[in-house]
Amino acid sequence: MNHYTTLAGKTDNSLVSNNFGFLRLPLDFNPYEGNAEWVITGIPYDIAVSGRSGARFGPESIRRASVNLTWEHKRFPWTFDVRERLNIVDCGDLVYSFGDSCDFVGKLEDHALQLLQAGKKCLSLGGDHFVTLPLLRAHAKHFGKLALVHFDAHTDTYANGSEFDHGTMFYTAPKEGLIDPSRSVQIGIRTEHDKSLPFTVLSAPQVNDDSVETTIAKIKETVGNMPVYLTFDIDCIDPAFAPGTGTPVCGGLTTDRALKILRGLTDLNIVGMDVVEVAPAYDQADITALAGATIALEMLYLQGAKKGGLK
Repeated sequence: MNHYTTLAGKTDNSLVSNNFGFLRLPLDFNPYEGNAEWVITGIPYDIAVSGRSGARFGPESIRRASVNLTWEHKRFPWTFDVRERLNIVDCGDLVYSFGDSCDFVGKLEDHALQLLQAGKKCLSLGGDHFVTLPLLRAHAKHFGKLALVHFDAHTDTYANGSEFDHGTMFYTAPKEGLIDPSRSVQIGIRTEHDKSLPFTVLSAPQVNDDSVETTIAKIKETVGNMPVYLTFDIDCIDPAFAPGTGTPVCGGLTTDRALKILRGLTDLNIVGMDVVEVAPAYDQADITALAGATIALEMLYLQGAKKGGLK
């Protein structure tokens, strides 16, 4: 059963064309079939936030900002056009019963698992960070236990939240056997967390003071050759560069440093990816949406580089 709706059904005049999605890529009305390698899904969900709501509008704002990235065929500093190397489609936004988190969780997991079983891979645009938990469930069913590479200001390993809470996913995921925390790394952390947990935590001060090469080496050493789920909470970026998010924390990474770290992860076996927590109501001049779109595109370039063997 299809649990998504296409952007073609929207009437947002800010979209360049109602026949295209992220990066003006084609919309796929049946993403489970066809020859697409990567399927982009918007997840307009923010019921699990603990702070400011509004991330449900993240997918729309990221798609709109991505129009600014379409003119550059060989995106700097890469030497190829990812649209020529990967077959990528956008299937629009997930549909679920409004206000029903149980329905949401089931439909998102089912949608992602159907894509994976059809030989596709998922790039998801949130939505608050809770959306990563049902995505991890689908990916773990298909690939087995995963390593997590997690960019964030918060570890999201807090045990005192509710069942639907964007701060508890990575407390729950190890308990369900979805991820191996001893092979998982969290980058950009700058809030209170349980230091006794086996996650490798690279704090924002540490990452900002270390060289980019040192950070990349620590990520690779931790993960090894495990299948990797890559999740990027936009609040990893300092609010000076990404103010449009629900729980901003000063002292974060610049977009430049985050992109340089991402570009160094081509060797990892990344099997799923998401960008979450863009909340455009708090944005200025769309800079957070542009950061989210750029990070999502950079993730796709990682896959294109791995497929082609060249940067």
